[in-house]
Amino acid sequence: MIRLAGTLLAASLFAFPAHAADPIKVVVPFAAGGPVDALARILAQELTTRLASDVVVENRGGAGGLLAVEQVGRAPADGRTILFASVGAFVITNALKPQQGYDQLKTFAPVARIGAAPTLFIVKADSPFKTLGDLVAKAKTDTDMSYGSAGNGTTMHIAAEQLNFSAQTKITHVPYRGAAPAITDLLAGQIDGVVDNPPTVLPHIEAGKLRPLAVAAKSRMPLLPDLPTAAEAGVPGYEASSWFGVVAPAGTPPAIIARLQEGIATGLKQPNVQQRFAKSGARLLGNTPEEFAQQIRHDRQMWGEVIGAAGIKAE
Repeated sequence: MIRLAGTLLAASLFAFPAHAADPIKVVVPFAAGGPVDALARILAQELTTRLASDVVVENRGGAGGLLAVEQVGRAPADGRTILFASVGAFVITNALKPQQGYDQLKTFAPVARIGAAPTLFIVKADSPFKTLGDLVAKAKTDTDMSYGSAGNGTTMHIAAEQLNFSAQTKITHVPYRGAAPAITDLLAGQIDGVVDNPPTVLPHIEAGKLRPLAVAAKSRMPLLPDLPTAAEAGVPGYEASSWFGVVAPAGTPPAIIARLQEGIATGLKQPNVQQRFAKSGARLLGNTPEEFAQQIRHDRQMWGEVIGAAGIKAE
């Protein structure tokens, strides 16, 4: 028997007793060491406890996340291979490469959207822009303004184009090979701003080298409580969070999906997990499969519109 949150569950939870010694694989569509990988490992540790089965992380980077997505999409629908999906790898990359595309809700069964990392628009600490509204007002008359991202087609690129889309500006995109070189050029004054998630930029903000103008979310960040939302900063409608969650191959039995979701939800309630996620700037969600499916539908439409309007193409 398997014990989950004090309740005995059938040992056939994953349907294949002959493979009970095999670990459950959480496939991450990025290399080890990054922020998404770190959060996936927190989840894997908790699921090992909740499901009384070894849960291991397998990193499968490449093709903007499509290699990992395709691997899990072809895996047996027994709950023993699941994907730690991000909006970039699961939704945006698919929209950018329709010839390699898939229907997320036909190929996969959503389990739970675990959390979201809000997008920050960052400038140098000595920038003349004090608010996001200031920057947008200038961008409406200055066609030479630029922002950097971690690369063409990345989540941060699309999030910045969402700002152009929402504010009707044309701030020029400067792609880099990763967030670090973009931040280096921002500090050197080569570009006007950078769009990124908290883990990369928080150390520079705390050191007083960079200043965030706004968080592109409905609510403020607990780590930066004085930072206004985009709407509060004068740019209503600009919301762009990088979420992450768990999906399984389509056809996975509903009972297995339910137990995975229950294990995740229970794990996310643990104080140590909440503290570790909070330090990364991520907001925990832990919603239901149905709510996650609704979010995927929403994001497919929203990001598809942004990509089409901006004319963004995959590299």
